[in-house]
Amino acid sequence: MDDLPLAADFPQATREQWLKLVEGVLKGADFTKKLVGRTYDGIEIQPLYPKAEGATRIEREQAGRWRVSQRMDHPDPARANELALIDLENGADALTLCTHKAPAARSFGVKIETVEDLDRALSGVMLDLIHLRLDAGGKGRHMAELLIALAEKRGHKLSDLSLDLGMDPIGGLASIGSLSVAWDEVSARMGAMLKSLTEKGFKGRAFLAEGRPYHEAGASEAQELAAVLATGVSYLRALESQGHSLDAARKFLSFLLVADADEFLTVAKFRALRRLWAQVEQACGLEPKPIRLHAETAWRMTTKRDPWVNMLRTTVATFSAGIGGADAITVLPFTAALGLPDAFARRIARNTQLILLEESNLWRVADPAAGAGGFEALTDALCERAWGLFQEIEREGGIIESLKQGALQPRIATVRVQREKAAATRKEPITGTSEFPNIHEADVTVLMPTAPAEKQETGQAAVSVTPLPSVRTAEAFERLRDLSDAYLAKTGARPKVFLANLGPISAFTARATFAKNFFEAGGIEAVMNDGFSDTEKLKQAFLESKAKLSCICSSDEIYESHAIDAAKTLREVGLSPIYIARRPGEREEQLTRAGITTFIYAGCDTLKVLSEALEKACS
Repeated sequence: MDDLPLAADFPQATREQWLKLVEGVLKGADFTKKLVGRTYDGIEIQPLYPKAEGATRIEREQAGRWRVSQRMDHPDPARANELALIDLENGADALTLCTHKAPAARSFGVKIETVEDLDRALSGVMLDLIHLRLDAGGKGRHMAELLIALAEKRGHKLSDLSLDLGMDPIGGLASIGSLSVAWDEVSARMGAMLKSLTEKGFKGRAFLAEGRPYHEAGASEAQELAAVLATGVSYLRALESQGHSLDAARKFLSFLLVADADEFLTVAKFRALRRLWAQVEQACGLEPKPIRLHAETAWRMTTKRDPWVNMLRTTVATFSAGIGGADAITVLPFTAALGLPDAFARRIARNTQLILLEESNLWRVADPAAGAGGFEALTDALCERAWGLFQEIEREGGIIESLKQGALQPRIATVRVQREKAAATRKEPITGTSEFPNIHEADVTVLMPTAPAEKQETGQAAVSVTPLPSVRTAEAFERLRDLSDAYLAKTGARPKVFLANLGPISAFTARATFAKNFFEAGGIEAVMNDGFSDTEKLKQAFLESKAKLSCICSSDEIYESHAIDAAKTLREVGLSPIYIARRPGEREEQLTRAGITTFIYAGCDTLKVLSEALEKACS
C-alpha cells in the first residue's frame, strides 16, 4: 500500500489532451454540432469547463435552511386550515396562501372575503413561528389589509412576523391583461400602503417581482430574469415617486423565480438574479444587500399523463432551487395539473424538500455551485444576456410600456414556438407523455378535478395589454390522449396500430419498441407480435388485429429484402395508412410506390404524425 502513487505523482491532464482524445472518438464529426448545446437564449453549453477562478459566492438573506412552504388552496377556509395544520405539524415551516381567482389558484384558491374568513383559514397557525406568503393576484392589496388586520387582532407585533404580502400589480397585468386603475394611481396606493406599514412597524416584504407569468408563457431564462428585474425597478420608481427613499423601498421587495427540471439552467438562473439585482442597487447608488428570493416549481413542466413522473421533475427543480440559493421553496404537488391535491400529494411535495434538507443536507453549504466552471459560466452568460434584455425593456419605457406596446409578448412567443417545436419533435421528450407513455395507467386521486378556467372579471380597465398565456408543455400530447380516451369510452377499445414486425426478434425489437412508444404517445395502442417471415401470415395477423393502421418494423438489412413485399401485402388488405419505422433515405421513392405513406423516426414531427394517425384510426 505504501508503494501506491499519490495523486500528486500523476501529471495534470490538459484540455489539449482531452480534445485530442475527443477528436479520435468523433472521427471527423463537427465538435460544436456534436457536443456543444445551446439554450433558448443562444448561450452555448460546453461539454467541459475549467475550474472558475476568483468566483464570488452568492449571499442569501439568511444562512442555513431554506423555508419549506406549502400551498393553501382549498376553496373552503376550514378545509384549507385542516390541510395546512397537517403540513406544519409534519415539517413545513412556511405557507403560501393562494386565494380564489388568483392566476396561480388554477380554478381553486381559498375563498376569503373578510378577516373572519382569514381567521378561520389560519386558525391554530402561529403566525410568529412560520413564514407566510400571500398569493392573491389582483386582490393583493385587499388581502394584505386583511392579513395585517388579523395580525393586529391577534395581538402580534408586525415587526415580529415573517410576512410576504405578495402584492404584484405588474405580474397581474401580465397574466390577466388589465389594471383597474391607471399606473399613477397604483403607485399612489403602493406608496400609501408602504407608509402605513412602516408606521405600524412592519418588517416583512410588501411587493413581489415574480417570474411565473413569463415562465408559463414559454419565456427563456434570460427573458424571465429581465422581466423580474424590470418589475422590481418599476416598483422602486413607483415608491420613490411617492416620497420613499430607494433604500427604504428595496427593503420591502421580494422576488420569485420558477424552478424547472433543467438543473444547470435553474441553478444558474437563481444565482444570476442575485448578481443582477446587486447591479441594479449599485446603479441606484446603494450598497447591495441580499434579496429575499422565493422559488416555486414550474407549472409549465407538470403533466396530467403519468403524473407520478412529476415527482422526479419537482425533485430536480427543488434540488436546483435549493443549491441555487432560494430562501423559500414551494413545490407544486404531483397531481396539480389534474385537480386539487389530496393529503398524499401534499405530503409528497413536503417530503421532497425535507429529504433534500434532512438526508441530503443540501443547506449545509452556502453556495455549492461557487467555483464550478459550468455553473459559473452559465451564471455569467445569463447575467449578460438578461441585462441586455432588461435594458431593451427599459428603452421601451419600462415593463408596463413594453407590455402595452405589445413588444415583450411576441419576443416571448418566439421562444414558446421554439419550445413547442422541440416538444412536438421530441427533441425535448416529456417522460410519461411523449416518451415512454403508459396508456393503461390507473387514475390518481384528487380532492376535486380541475374545472374549466373561469374568465377573469376585469371590469372597466384603465390599463389593457395582451395577456401572456399560461401553457403546459405537455398539453398538445394530452389532447391526443383525451381523444383516445373518448374513442375508448365510445367503442370499448382504443384506436390501434398493427406492428408488422419482420424477421427474428433481435432484428425488429429496437424499432418495434420505438414505434410502440411513438404511437402510444398519441393514445394509439400498438398490437405487438413475434415477427413474420411469411407475407400470408402477416396479412392474416393484420386482419385479426382489427387495426386501422400498420407500421413495418425491422432492421435496415431486412428492410432491404422484405420491406417492399410487406408494404404491398398490407396495401392489398385495404387502404389503411402504412407507416415504417426508419428515415426516408435513398429508397424513399421505392417504398412510397410500394404503399408506405409515412416514415417515423427520431426527430420527425411526432405531434403532426400522431394527430393525422389518430384522425384516421378513429374514423
